[in-house]
Amino acid sequence: MLIVQISDLHLAPEGIKTLGVAPMAQNLALCIERINALVPKVDLVMITGDITHDGTLAEAENAARILQALRAPYYVLPGNHDDRNVLWSAFGGAAIPARPDGFLNYVVEAADLRLIAMDSVMTGGNGGQTCDVRLDWLMARLDEAPGVPTAIFMHHPPARMGVVESDLDGFEGAERLGGIIGAHSNVLGLFCGHIHLAAHVQWNGTTVSTAPSMGMQLAPDLTLEKSSQFVLEAPGFQVLLWSKDRGLVTHTSYARNPVGPFDF
Repeated sequence: MLIVQISDLHLAPEGIKTLGVAPMAQNLALCIERINALVPKVDLVMITGDITHDGTLAEAENAARILQALRAPYYVLPGNHDDRNVLWSAFGGAAIPARPDGFLNYVVEAADLRLIAMDSVMTGGNGGQTCDVRLDWLMARLDEAPGVPTAIFMHHPPARMGVVESDLDGFEGAERLGGIIGAHSNVLGLFCGHIHLAAHVQWNGTTVSTAPSMGMQLAPDLTLEKSSQFVLEAPGFQVLLWSKDRGLVTHTSYARNPVGPFDF
């Protein structure tokens, strides 16, 4: 089974560059072209937040228009730049199958792998948050299928990843979330976005992985002394290959033109 994760689209309204400099619509279209060409064929795409840059309906509708070109089902999660109600208006019912208690949480049953989408948005803030309502929901979903391999997708990584703004913003509820994850050995990993770079860390018996953005890339500062700035680079995405015998293998792919191939 082949799953693609894209994150941090930060789309402006149609025809406008994000912050006046980042061609995020073109970057997304380029990634979709590369995703559609993958072999084997992609089974589904998870989009882990910051679909929009300013949370407007015009931005969400621009995203929905571009995403129509995907030749695989796709699912959407909110990020701190998004508005839940706006995303529900643009994607609800298909790309967002449910919103229990007003949160964009849902489960995708995909063959012998289970995907849990978790809303980690803190209303009015940039940091991550999993409140008791969301954590009770997550625990119930994990408890109902304890033997099924499960991947959890959300926008904010609950671990510190070496990006100043993200680490300082924090993640409310990380301790209880970690306890729930640690008690369920079938959780293969948490797949997040938010920090605009590909990174991985061990956390409560599993791995937290983050995807690169659609071209607005951040550089880590492990001293946590410098405020992060973005640079324009090739957009990237994560490719997750799952099989029972091999487990879950993750690759980072960038939509750029390589030189080659050459014999090794």
